[in-house]
Amino acid sequence: MLPTPKKYFVTAASSEGRSKLTAFDNALLKARIGNVNLLRVSSILPPGCQHDPDLVLPPGSLVPTAYGYIVSDVPGEVISACVGVGINSSDTFGVIMEFSGKCSKEEAEQAITNMVKEAFETRGMELKEIKIASTEHKVEKIGCALAAVPLWY
Repeated sequence: MLPTPKKYFVTAASSEGRSKLTAFDNALLKARIGNVNLLRVSSILPPGCQHDPDLVLPPGSLVPTAYGYIVSDVPGEVISACVGVGINSSDTFGVIMEFSGKCSKEEAEQAITNMVKEAFETRGMELKEIKIASTEHKVEKIGCALAAVPLWY
């Protein structure tokens, strides 16, 4: 049985690279999650999981992470990524949503807010707070916009 994460943070970053993969890697590094192994997870924040914005992840660790990203090689194109963590008013589990697209940061944040609200309505839960991280990037040659919610123990 796997342990349940107890901490998380929200992060977002954009970067350029000489290839699509290195643009993604550079965005990971800027987002403070480039030296760990991401295990992509779906959208539930475990009960009791505490927000820790200064959390430092040990290099090489296997880190459950909800994330969204977009890579583009179209110069001048605007790309954005955003994550949102919905916190339940009764301190049970929360909901994480991810978004990426060819849009502004503000449009990405609005999409995330709407998705978190819908997820809470669908579950019949009361939303206390939404924590958001977002980024917008205008592509020079090859760019990446990434937003993530790493979970830790």
